[in-house]
Formats: sequence, C-alpha cells, structure tokens
Amino acid sequence: AESKKEEFRKYLERAGVIDALTKVLVALYEEPEKPANALDFIKQYLGAPTSGDVETMKAEKDEMVKKNEELTRQLEEVTNRLAE
Repeated sequence: AESKKEEFRKYLERAGVIDALTKVLVALYEEPEKPANALDFIKQYLGAPTSGDVETMKAEKDEMVKKNEELTRQLEEVTNRLAE
C-alpha cells in the first residue's frame, strides 16, 4: 500500500500537479482579502470556468442558438425569393 502511495505521489509530481496546487495555495494564502468562495478562486487561478462563468456561457449559447435559427430562417426566405 505504501509503494502505491509513493508511486501516485511521483505521478502527481511528474504531471506538475503538486507544483500547480502549491502555487495556487500560496496565491490564496497571499491574497490580502480572502475570496468568499475559495474553490472558485482556485478554479479561476487554474484557468477553469467558475460557476458564474458557466451560467453566463449557457445564456450566451442559448442566445446564439436563437440567433442562428433566425438567420437560417432569413436565409431560407431569401433563397426562396431568388428561386422565384
């Protein structure tokens, strides 16, 4: 069991996970005003979208889908007019 733990630790070290986690924890520690949501801070520091970002992206996607449908409809209308 101990060798498995050591093997896993070496794997994390080779992959840069330990270094990345150390850097983000140091950044959080050095933050003068601690964020209300430490997990979002960590996600943002590592480049992952936060929960607010995801909601914004979903809304933007929905808006783009509607716009795409409208443009597709307009294209069909123009194509039909040209075919006449």
